[in-house]
Amino acid sequence: MGGREERGEQLALVKGAVPRARPRTWRGVPAAERLPVARVLVDKGLVHLDRFFDYAVPAAMDAEAQPGVRVRVRFGAGQREGRREGGRLINGFIVERRAESDFPGVLAPLAQVLSTERVLTPELLALCRAVADRYAGALADVVSLAVPPRMAKAERTPSPDPVRSPVAPEPGGWARYPRGPAFLDALGGGGAPRAVWTALPGPGWPDELARALATALAAGRGALAVLPEGRAAARVDAALTALIGPGHHVLLTADAGPEARYRRWLAISRGSVRGVVGTRAAMFAPVRDLGLVAVWDDGDDGHRDEHAPQPHAREVLVLRAAQERAAALIGGHAVTAEAARLVETGWAGPLLADRETVRAKAPLIRTVGDDDHARDQGARSARLPSLAWNVLRDGLALGPVLVQVPRRGYAPRLACARCRTPARCGACHGPLAAVGADEALRCGWCGTDAPAWHCEECGGGRLRAVVVGARRTAEELGRAFPAVPVRTSGRDHILDSVPDVPALVVSTPGAEPVPEGPGYAAALLLDGWTLLGRPDLRAAEEALRRWLGAAALVRAREEGGTAVVLAEPTLRPVQSLVRWDPAGHARRELADRAALGFPPVSRMAAVSGPPEAVEGLLAAAELPGDAEVLGPVPLPVSEPGRPRRTGDPPPGERWERALVRVPPGGGAALAAALRTAQAARLARREGPPVRVVIDPQDIG
Repeated sequence: MGGREERGEQLALVKGAVPRARPRTWRGVPAAERLPVARVLVDKGLVHLDRFFDYAVPAAMDAEAQPGVRVRVRFGAGQREGRREGGRLINGFIVERRAESDFPGVLAPLAQVLSTERVLTPELLALCRAVADRYAGALADVVSLAVPPRMAKAERTPSPDPVRSPVAPEPGGWARYPRGPAFLDALGGGGAPRAVWTALPGPGWPDELARALATALAAGRGALAVLPEGRAAARVDAALTALIGPGHHVLLTADAGPEARYRRWLAISRGSVRGVVGTRAAMFAPVRDLGLVAVWDDGDDGHRDEHAPQPHAREVLVLRAAQERAAALIGGHAVTAEAARLVETGWAGPLLADRETVRAKAPLIRTVGDDDHARDQGARSARLPSLAWNVLRDGLALGPVLVQVPRRGYAPRLACARCRTPARCGACHGPLAAVGADEALRCGWCGTDAPAWHCEECGGGRLRAVVVGARRTAEELGRAFPAVPVRTSGRDHILDSVPDVPALVVSTPGAEPVPEGPGYAAALLLDGWTLLGRPDLRAAEEALRRWLGAAALVRAREEGGTAVVLAEPTLRPVQSLVRWDPAGHARRELADRAALGFPPVSRMAAVSGPPEAVEGLLAAAELPGDAEVLGPVPLPVSEPGRPRRTGDPPPGERWERALVRVPPGGGAALAAALRTAQAARLARREGPPVRVVIDPQDIG
């Protein structure tokens, strides 16, 4: 097919041409006798090319070119006499074989069948299509998240033979929940119960989640659990293996490496195993006869994929539960507003323990306003008031003590000790930071040293830490308790576990090591005002989630376990922690968001980009009549050398962001309108692209 012919093909597809009869050959190459047309999803993640393209199936490829396999096709400006001129070979998937095509011209042939492995099944394709529609994204982008890159050696390796279904386990820890055994009975009987599970504090949740997975597997059905990070997945993997033995499930995490992970993925796709425990990418695992989907700690940022269109594991699993009529279990020590919404609408039921059991299993939670410590004049302002020191000393007499610090590093932000003006670099006005105890001040943006800093406002030369990081906290505590070992766990080095001996363990949220004994003797939750003061809609929910995650590792109060939270004791998240009532906090949080019209009660989209591009997209989009546009407002300009989050503007560019929200039930129409407008702008090349995110996590 010549260049003009291929360009005509693309134009005809855009305009919607009238079908006509197909030729049986292409330049003398015979086409397949039966179903000579292959409908291909090309690997081009652009919404204006988000469609299937037809190619001729050469007779020599007839047997191999089956739906679901990977192929190579020529796509673009075309070729002449076999030489590439602008067009290029790209990967794709055959989604269907057909007798005829809707395109009236000459079809280009498939260039190559890369593999005969049918990796894109109809069920997986339908799920990817639903996810793309929900998030206003391109189908090819979602498929690239769902299907791992090909590893030829792994495909040549046979998958193990399926093992017999395991024996259904006893309820175990689920007996602590009034509705727990009934949930397992319904699951084991082939039903599709749905529950939001508020897990009790303590080390029992991996075994309980494993028992739910084993119950589904014992019934001859598939089971899938998604966890926010590899350490949590490893704990559930170990619990499930200990419960039912090896061979029934696989662990899907990035730690396994590309080849091993793809080999395990193929075992799932081929039906060799029906159980999956994994991290975020496992939400698309092609489990056969799916009976249970489970997600642990759905409020964790790790469940949101950073690649377009940024799907959330909880939402993908909810879609799978509905499409495949599977049971659903959304669990954690905390409860998100989204999970509370599922309970409020009746989609799921609550699964939690009674108050007596909660009080018996939770540690004693203390605040700076407790008892006679309220008379401590420095308690509310000091970073470590007398109450904290007393709990530290008493806890170290019993075992390890956990200290949770909201920020990483040494001292991320410094300010004048006299007037509290932030310390800024004289060269670029970036924030100054102390790299180490004996190191000079250094700019966090340009790296310039500032050995002789003085405050521009008052002339003072002394500094104080606005937020003290984990390393600085460990140094301070090490000087206060010189005979006690101090260990740190954070981004650069995360500890999996700590022995049951007296030690101070300083950790950032989410990196807390699991104690090997009955639990930490005590915990200090530092700088609570930092978490609660974030300019984010989810600040209170996130603070409580992090506190609960740390306090759940502490021994029960009847065993002497105590946790101290250093935050204003009258605030709702603090009171919810004291009562250990995450479900109640989620209900009140949901009610507040409903009153304000914020997610998850409403559906929202964030549209960001250069001002003219944002304005153009919103003007072109046929938004629902009840849609409300908030903004646009300017976004902070990213400085060169400064760390950027996903979605931040490129350095030096000025972007704006608008929020578009619709009432419940309007999410699909909103996503479709934005997706259609984006596709039209890209097809007509009307300015730079715009970033569209459905259900943005950060809308502060």
